[in-house]
Amino acid sequence: MSVEDAQGAWVGSSRSSNEGGACVEVATTDRAVLVRDSKDLTRPHLAVGPSGWADFVRYAAGS
Repeated sequence: MSVEDAQGAWVGSSRSSNEGGACVEVATTDRAVLVRDSKDLTRPHLAVGPSGWADFVRYAAGS
């Protein structure tokens, strides 16, 4: 999947509500995990390599 293909594959956090609060969405491609601010889709996304994303998730989980 290319970055362009990820456009329909964005997923929000299950802890986010639809009430306009802060929300981060992610999508995956063959080469990266993409992260964006769902409140402002005009801004560019952040691309993180798979190993960097795994490190972040472990850190965020407190492991």
